[in-house]
Amino acid sequence: MTTEKKNETILVVDDEESIRRPLHRKLVKEGYGCLEADSAPKAIEQLRAMPIELVILDIMMPRKSGLELLPDIREGFPDTSVIMATAVNDPNVIIQCLKNGAQDYIMKPFHLDKALRSVETILRKRHLELMMRDYQASLQGKVEEQAKQMRQLFLGAVESLVSALEAKDAYTAGHSRRVNEFSLILSDHLALTDEEKEDLRWGALLHDVGKIAIDPTIQNKPGRLTKEEYDEIMTHTQVGPRIVKPVANENVMNIIKYHHTRYDGSVPSQNQISSQIPICVRIVTLADAFDAMTSDRPYRRGCSIEDAFSEMKRCSGKQFDPELVNILINIPPSEIGKVTNSIAINGKTEKPGVSPGT
Repeated sequence: MTTEKKNETILVVDDEESIRRPLHRKLVKEGYGCLEADSAPKAIEQLRAMPIELVILDIMMPRKSGLELLPDIREGFPDTSVIMATAVNDPNVIIQCLKNGAQDYIMKPFHLDKALRSVETILRKRHLELMMRDYQASLQGKVEEQAKQMRQLFLGAVESLVSALEAKDAYTAGHSRRVNEFSLILSDHLALTDEEKEDLRWGALLHDVGKIAIDPTIQNKPGRLTKEEYDEIMTHTQVGPRIVKPVANENVMNIIKYHHTRYDGSVPSQNQISSQIPICVRIVTLADAFDAMTSDRPYRRGCSIEDAFSEMKRCSGKQFDPELVNILINIPPSEIGKVTNSIAINGKTEKPGVSPGT
């Protein structure tokens, strides 16, 4: 089996070869280019020699420590992300590293799978940050129409990235696109303007963009989440708006930020009540939950459309807008089925967990 070759090169900096080598082998096996350095001077030499996307940097090294080298990397190579590696779980040291520009930290001795997940998460965030920077630079001197075209191209690139990340997991493949299609079906039964429908389309496609920064093992955990894990998952509603802020308007950002808001405002941390929740947010909230119910997850099978409708009615006026629930359950099942059955699973165009003929 051939490992997919990645475009990124990673530099592992540690004075102990016994630490560097296993991580090197793991990264190469996953398709990354990987270099090693056993000291701060050799690390700088490698960074000057070729583009390096990520450095995994040991905090404690002889002569010049990783803590001392970190500011040099951030100043001289601002496009290079840094993950600190430490054998001492000292919160003060870790906080200092993060303040000095490190994006994450991992504990030694390495749990290789956890280290890999940190690498993947930080590289995804780096990719988005560079996309946003390039987009903002490209707008300099552009007239309004050109700026609008650039905005569409950028949002499309972010949406493509979300789709690519979803496609790596059979349980989330196509989720954002289906939420978008469900949302637009609902919007056809409402008096929305063309501008509102456009905002709805982008908000639905990008509603989960903040999950790029979430540990994938938590997202795909085969069991009930702990409170801490659930709280981490929910940070995607705060991260997402920051990702799209350079190009998205307030309506799109509100969809991303508030799509887990309850209609009755019963969550203590929720400040909005039903009359204040924008209609596009309420639409995506319902569409997101409906697709989640009818989709398989690592810990359960998806339910039928009929069972999902029953749950929607039970939660009508509490979690969901009752008007929207009424619209959804009166849409012909064949129209809903076109969306739920449109993702190919194992080469077959079918959707597990959805009743045949619905």
